[in-house]
Amino acid sequence: MIKFLSKTNGLLGETAIVRLDFNTEDDWRMRTSVPTLKFLLKRNCKILVVSHKGRPKGKDKKLSLVKNARKLSSFLGRPVKFIPSFDFKAIKEILADAAPGTVFVLENIRFLKEEYENSQVLAKNLASLGDFYVNEGFPISHRKDASVAAITRFLPSYGGFQMEKEIRNLSLVMKNPKRPLLIILGGGKAGDKLGLLKFFERKADKFLIGGEPANTLLWIKGVDIGDSIAEKDNRDAFAPLLKFRKLILPNDYHIRSERILDIGPETEEVFASLISKARTVIWNGPVGLFEEKGFEKGSMRVAQAIVSNKKCFSLAGGGETVMFLRKYGFFDKFSFVSTGGGAMLEFLAGEKLPGIEALEHSRR
Repeated sequence: MIKFLSKTNGLLGETAIVRLDFNTEDDWRMRTSVPTLKFLLKRNCKILVVSHKGRPKGKDKKLSLVKNARKLSSFLGRPVKFIPSFDFKAIKEILADAAPGTVFVLENIRFLKEEYENSQVLAKNLASLGDFYVNEGFPISHRKDASVAAITRFLPSYGGFQMEKEIRNLSLVMKNPKRPLLIILGGGKAGDKLGLLKFFERKADKFLIGGEPANTLLWIKGVDIGDSIAEKDNRDAFAPLLKFRKLILPNDYHIRSERILDIGPETEEVFASLISKARTVIWNGPVGLFEEKGFEKGSMRVAQAIVSNKKCFSLAGGGETVMFLRKYGFFDKFSFVSTGGGAMLEFLAGEKLPGIEALEHSRR
């Protein structure tokens, strides 16, 4: 059973270690953590934020979190101090001398190789800096890292406000969705969507496929996709999906330089018609290369159809999808937008996420 911060009463301890995820091109993930941080500040906690950016191999100035600390300060309306080193003895002294309500951001934890290794030593050193731990990093919870998984063995651990929303909303569409249930998959990394397709094979009413997953399936069917991006080395994994009668592939496209870059107008109408009848929609991955003008139309039509369906519970996630929703003003019109990309896909595929499992079995 996960202990959620929202269900706690009184002071949990003097110093909170809070795992966040700053690994986005903009600050939307950081914004989702603000309610949790303000909750802790109202209880006069000192806060040590542990986070990451990129996948560095050792120290990399370009991936430092110093600018993220400044941005977090602007969101919280108070100074946020940056800790540039991993001298845990010195950090402990800094925290001990700090006044209640002081917020710190530790340097990119992935500068330490032990983070990737889920090191018990690193986890114990991190845990020595606080009295309790809060995981507010759902997007990183599919990684078995020291600051995500191992640390919970040494401290009482809680899920933050956003973590609670993620688990509640994703569980809802898995266990008790309103029907018809429609799943829209596009974007890149076609192989990452396989687990979700297989998990929902009997649960979903329709799968609408665009982007690289569609290109891959069309190629397996024998359609000439020219130079379109597809996972041709993953044929054996994708081929069985063609037996899914619920699978809807594009029947026309927008093409440039022999590459399929968006669904065509006929497919737009087919997709929009099915979406209008849905009561639950899960969307991961734009159906076209929306970053380039002229190839955003398919994704626009999909988004418009979703937000126009007032009877529909709409869930979206994945970095590309969120970028699209924010760029075109759809972000706040969805029922729930997940902060997770890979984590969302793995959760919806029925997989156990190490960060969530760690919270379930954390030190009490």
